[in-house]
Amino acid sequence: MPACIVPPYPGLGDGQGLQQQLHALGVILEKETNMTVQLHAQPYDLSATGFYFEAHEEYIEKASALRNDHGDRVEEFEIQFIDGNAIDGALADAIDLSQANLKTYFAAIEAWDDHDKTRVIIAVGECGYDFDTDTQPGDFDVDIYHLNSLRELAEQFVEDGLFGDIPERLAPYLDYDAIARDLGHDYSETEIGGQRLIYRCA
Repeated sequence: MPACIVPPYPGLGDGQGLQQQLHALGVILEKETNMTVQLHAQPYDLSATGFYFEAHEEYIEKASALRNDHGDRVEEFEIQFIDGNAIDGALADAIDLSQANLKTYFAAIEAWDDHDKTRVIIAVGECGYDFDTDTQPGDFDVDIYHLNSLRELAEQFVEDGLFGDIPERLAPYLDYDAIARDLGHDYSETEIGGQRLIYRCA
């Protein structure tokens, strides 16, 4: 049976929890195909000209050969995201892409699927976790829901019974907006790669 890409399903969250539920149903997750990213190395030395690159090896080759107007080697660059998948751009922003983590970034966009990238983007960019050379998505304890608003999260929690067993005749009288405001103390809304998400940092 061929592998298939499974879109996020509202209410199941994301990351390992979603994958475990899908595997339990016999569904195989396939890493989504990444388009090539284009980055730019902008020298801090104003007498040198920057260059574009699409792989770490290409960066090393071009950086090693670059000289400024005086013939001196250029060693320090600002790394800029130019083109590619929106989520890869969001990952670059979240980890503050630089020469120090460039190799790790290229490895991550190649190995991680969008669920993994989203988890790291929220953990590092929103929750304040550190991003190191050995960072893995499973290192972070973050709850993520593929929902558009805190009100939708409130409705989901009521439906799932998280607030107890509510009689059906009383359900129409629930103040979901008030519940959403209370949830806002622990949960936050964000948008990554054009998709609205709700998350909670542990």
